[in-house]
Amino acid sequence: MDVGLIVEDREDARVWLQAVLIAAFPGIRVDMAASVKEALARLEGPSPAIALVDLGLPDGSGVDILHALRERHPTTLRIVTTIFDGDQHLFPALRAGAQGYVLKDQSRAHLVQMLQAISEGVPALSPSIARRLLGFFAPPATEPAHEALTPREVEVLTLLSKGLSIAGVAEVLKLSRHTVGGYVKEIYRKLGVSTRAEAALEAARRGLVPIEG
Repeated sequence: MDVGLIVEDREDARVWLQAVLIAAFPGIRVDMAASVKEALARLEGPSPAIALVDLGLPDGSGVDILHALRERHPTTLRIVTTIFDGDQHLFPALRAGAQGYVLKDQSRAHLVQMLQAISEGVPALSPSIARRLLGFFAPPATEPAHEALTPREVEVLTLLSKGLSIAGVAEVLKLSRHTVGGYVKEIYRKLGVSTRAEAALEAARRGLVPIEG
């Protein structure tokens, strides 16, 4: 690996992650950015071999950087390094193209080992994140009966899964925003979720809508 990119707003965390990258890949040159703006400016240059991206940045979300990396530099290994382990952060990051998701509360030695394993095709996932993913996609031993979505609710969910807003769904289906909002509330209740990302993933897991690449 020739160049690595660290996107992190805290100086102490940047220094720590730089030491991790150098220990994992001796000889690597490390570039740093402290904001979304700085990171996007650095992406105008050559592709980094690996990018460690924090999610909580002062001028936006690291998810925007993941999108940009996937579009502009598809060969870059995109690893989230964060303190956030909730589904509301994990799933949007994965959908944006993250190939690894590690928590910064791990030891330096452990993180070095995880990054080195990338060269062998092992995804960089903190143990708690791996368990969360397995738990989300693995059905329980006895799958409980689910309240079925109506055809209209499936239609609304499909459009939401494609990234449309409630206003956008209302325009496509020629319904009022209030009506679409009611459908969304029912969809969340029936699927047992609380966010659009969770709804899309749960619907895909049940085969209600396709998973888009």
